[in-house]
Amino acid sequence: MRRKGTYVIVLTLGADADVRIGALGTFHFDKGSYCYVGSAMGGLDARVQRHLRKEKALRWHADYLTTIASDSEAYISYPEPVPECDLARMAEDSGMIPCTDGFGCSDCSCRTHLFKVTDGSLGRLIDLSGINPYDMSGTQSH
Repeated sequence: MRRKGTYVIVLTLGADADVRIGALGTFHFDKGSYCYVGSAMGGLDARVQRHLRKEKALRWHADYLTTIASDSEAYISYPEPVPECDLARMAEDSGMIPCTDGFGCSDCSCRTHLFKVTDGSLGRLIDLSGINPYDMSGTQSH
């Protein structure tokens, strides 16, 4: 059964990087952790596992960062998913800093779905949204 849900990918860049993000252009990313918010209504597990893989064709904005990240982890909102744009608002409300206008949000009116993680902001997002760690077996950890 294909699960539907939303997710958060937390990726760490081990060094500053200038990255071309498809048609959006080239952007500078400081070393540190970033939070990408997405949805997968056609297959949550396949989408999250794809984002966590290094080797893949560059299809989504997130792919340009996940392929160069030194570390990445995922959290999912399932079985009652928090809508993707609500997760993005929660990320900002949790103290994350919006970055790269237009990133991952070409199908909505949000400013961005990519955020720079600040001290304590990931924990606040987890508490606020109820997202749970994802493991590669496709199960939800508690």
